Amino acid sequence: MPNQKHVLTLRGASCAGCVRKIEGALEGVPGVEEAKVNLAEKTLTVTGEVDEKRCIEAVENAGYGAEPARPDPREQRELQKAEDHRHYRQLLWRCIAALAVGLPLMAWGLITGEMSVHTSGQQLAWGAVGLVTLGVMVFCGGHFYTGAWKAFRHHNANMDTLIALGTGAAWLYSMLVVLWPELLPETARHVYFEASAMIIGLINLGQALEVRARGKTSAAVEKLLELQDTSARVLKNGEEQDVPLDAVQKGDRIRVRPGEKIPVDGTVDEGSSLVDESMLSGEPVPVKKASGDSVSAGTLNKNGTLVFVAEKVGAETRLSQIIDMVRSAQNSRVPIAHLADTISAIFVPSVMIIAVVAALVWYNVGPEPVAAHMLVVLISVLIIACPCALGLATPMSVMVGVGKGAEHGVLIRNGKALQQASNLDTLVVDKTGTLTEGAPKLTDIEADSDKEELLKLLAALETGSEHPLAEAILQAAKDKGLELPGVNEFEAITAHGVRGKVDGRTVLLGNRKLLEKENIELHDWPARAEELAEKGRTAMYAAVDGRIAGVIAVADPIREDAKEAVARLQKLGLRVQMLTGDNHATAKAVAKQLNIDDVHADLQPEDKEKLVAKLQQNGKRVGMAGDGINDAPALARADVGFAIGAGTDVAIETADVTLMRSSLHGVADAIELSKATLRNIKQNLFGAFVYNTLGIPIAAGVLYPFTGALLSPLIAGAAMAFSSVTVVSNANRLRFFKPSQIKEVQS
Repeated sequence: MPNQKHVLTLRGASCAGCVRKIEGALEGVPGVEEAKVNLAEKTLTVTGEVDEKRCIEAVENAGYGAEPARPDPREQRELQKAEDHRHYRQLLWRCIAALAVGLPLMAWGLITGEMSVHTSGQQLAWGAVGLVTLGVMVFCGGHFYTGAWKAFRHHNANMDTLIALGTGAAWLYSMLVVLWPELLPETARHVYFEASAMIIGLINLGQALEVRARGKTSAAVEKLLELQDTSARVLKNGEEQDVPLDAVQKGDRIRVRPGEKIPVDGTVDEGSSLVDESMLSGEPVPVKKASGDSVSAGTLNKNGTLVFVAEKVGAETRLSQIIDMVRSAQNSRVPIAHLADTISAIFVPSVMIIAVVAALVWYNVGPEPVAAHMLVVLISVLIIACPCALGLATPMSVMVGVGKGAEHGVLIRNGKALQQASNLDTLVVDKTGTLTEGAPKLTDIEADSDKEELLKLLAALETGSEHPLAEAILQAAKDKGLELPGVNEFEAITAHGVRGKVDGRTVLLGNRKLLEKENIELHDWPARAEELAEKGRTAMYAAVDGRIAGVIAVADPIREDAKEAVARLQKLGLRVQMLTGDNHATAKAVAKQLNIDDVHADLQPEDKEKLVAKLQQNGKRVGMAGDGINDAPALARADVGFAIGAGTDVAIETADVTLMRSSLHGVADAIELSKATLRNIKQNLFGAFVYNTLGIPIAAGVLYPFTGALLSPLIAGAAMAFSSVTVVSNANRLRFFKPSQIKEVQS
């Protein structure tokens, strides 16, 4: 059986303990390589040579429910939204029903202070209240008790266990008071029906708010899914046909009118238009597309009509790859989450022990009424300690952080990269294609007469050359619309240049040695050539009919935003180092313009990898930014590899972080996002730890000697319910993250 990936929708998973139980159950199944639960989305992703039915059986044997997720991510998301809405309304109604019973009971106690059983009339009245409360527990809190029972049957304990024990203990004690009051001293004949009803109501309310807030954490994936069109206009036999997207095949010719989304990836065959690619690349300026240019699914055709040939359809499109990568990254864990996992593994059993010990202490040394105080302590500890917030602390932040990255053209492969990017202190950057445009251009042309005429002669001469610099000269002539004459007697002179006859005139183009060999007087031109070389440009001498005609220079231009991006990275505390296979003179000239002090030139791909390894050996935390292809060894060696260059397929597959736009600003965006996400995770974990660390002792009664009061189970229930809401709401603050570059533009 080939290696497969199965995505299952979970039922019954509610806390970090559930996550460990499910993942542990799957890891015990033969053939499973990896099992990841996304508690925020209630999904399980299983990778390995294993049948889907075996995975579902393993989940069910662990005491939970599972079913296959829909293969169409958009359909799955719609189902999930519908299920979340249904669940939200259900929880809300459960909350209303429970509070409709609990609030009047609590008000009665506060107003009259009479919640004890001393007479037969009170027995009957409170017995009726007990039956109503039992109805609340069954119809509004039944899912807690069934969840606790399933966990018990599978030798497990989870959030449901604590809720069931706490509310169940309150109800059972109260019914004991109602049925056999004579067994208890008069001071202990207090009933706690309002506690059971209120706790169930408050926890349902907290879960309802959590479900609502949780839906917002998937907003980024939802936006990506909305980019996928549902149909395409295919040209067949000279006619246009609207067909469903899944019916589009490779090779189909597709027409896209102004204002329409491009449905699949392909290459333009007819027409020209501006295409808004910001939804994929984060680049706000529309890109002109004409015959031969590639277009991507999900981008928006602006002002012209295009006919293109479909090349990648379905799951092969770049948009589908991005969606899959984002969802996979959202399922991954950051290393810091292992701390929460370790604690949650022993948390629930430990809380149960603490609750029993605290109750015994109160029973043996506490003041009267002993039984009542003991019960209050037992319930409060069990309820306040539910580790929901702990389980949600990291996955919620990771979901939002990875989603925000996708919005800004930053694709983060996994949680580890998301965390490590915040700790980098050194960034090594490839020069060609990263700091520079990656394609040589004619930057200077200086002549002793007509520059345009000289360019025409040189471009005509270079039509016979295969040298990379020739393309830059030909492109410059094309941009000016020059009509080139023919060339005869073309000759490439190795290591020197080229020679030929253009319109009957002998034209030479090459280095100084070529002209000196031909005994051509250079006059003052070498000084000008030296100035150009100091700027990182390759200067060449031109001669016509035995006389020098001028100097031209070709260079790989520095990207417009490279200097600003380097300064931004340095401001973030990174030491930027430039790596290149180019010569030292050119490398230093580029580095000088960008204010980069550390330059390493004349490097082979393996040399770049060795340099990264050396920096790591010296204790540096190294990020590597390159094009994702020839820099692959260094990208793999770095603590975090950033692949820059329009999100090529190779980059998406190999890099830790893929930047959809060809700008070093994307690296700064990724690092800023990483720092913001990790800060958010730490806030969540700190809040969850502090909540439980302080909450349990207070619930156990450590403040009683100073205040003379115990923590009410109602307050414990409210605190537990809203701790999860607080974590989810804090994670949602990341939705407002904006890179500093965008903030500066908007301010």
